[in-house]
Amino acid sequence: MAVSLSEGDLDDDFDETHDINVTPFIDVILVLLIIFMVAAPLSTVDLPIDLPSSSAQPQKKPDKPTYVSIKPDLGLAIGENLVKRVDLVRELDAMPEASKDRPIFLRADKQVPYGELMGVLELLRAGGYTKIKLVALEAPPAAATGLPAATPPAQP
Repeated sequence: MAVSLSEGDLDDDFDETHDINVTPFIDVILVLLIIFMVAAPLSTVDLPIDLPSSSAQPQKKPDKPTYVSIKPDLGLAIGENLVKRVDLVRELDAMPEASKDRPIFLRADKQVPYGELMGVLELLRAGGYTKIKLVALEAPPAAATGLPAATPPAQP
C-alpha cells in the first residue's frame, strides 16, 4: 500500500492504492499445482493388503487400471470401494469405462485362502472378464520363492 509523502502539496502521484497484490497468491497456487501433479500418479489403491512377492518381470500398467482387492477379512473392493461378492460383476459393468476386454488387476492378501482367490476368479470369469492379472510385490528371485539363494559351486 502506498502513502503520500508530501505534507502540503496535493500531488496525485503518491496517493493510496487499493489494489491487491496477487503475485504471492499465484505463486502458492502454482506450487500446489506442481505438488498435486507429482502426487496424483502415486495414489493408486490404499487398501491395507499384504501382497506376496514375485520375481516375475513387471508389466506395463494401463493409464487407469481397475483393481479388485480381496482383503484379509475376505471382503472385496473395487479400487477403494467395498462391494458385496454378489455385486462384483454388476459394479464392474457399471463403471464408466466398462468393457469386458479391459484387464482386471486382482490383488489378494497373503492370508487369503487359495479357495477364496479361485472363487473370485470364477466370479470374474462367469461375468465375462477373462483378462485378469494377478498383482504381487516385486522381489529378487531368491526372496520371492522363499528358497535360499543358490551359491556357485566351489572351485577345486
